Amino acid sequence: MIKNPFSVIILKEENKGSVEFQVVSFTNRIRRLTSHLELHKKDYLSQRGLRKILGKRQRLLAYLSKKNRVRYKELIGRLEIREPKNY
Repeated sequence: MIKNPFSVIILKEENKGSVEFQVVSFTNRIRRLTSHLELHKKDYLSQRGLRKILGKRQRLLAYLSKKNRVRYKELIGRLEIREPKNY
């Protein structure tokens, strides 16, 4: 798994309830689960967990895009995730 320097910066912050912190932690979990599922293709419980985490991250990103579009754009740019078409 490739470490993202931006995630290390945010993870060291004290404000663990911030939207950015939660999105970064979900992104790290998503990347870890994705690499796990490449090896274990029939691990259906992990697939379900991955889908749940993806949904949570999507809802947090939707909230952030409505509240502060600049912070949203900066976050998805640094995490190198795609912007959904419906935002």
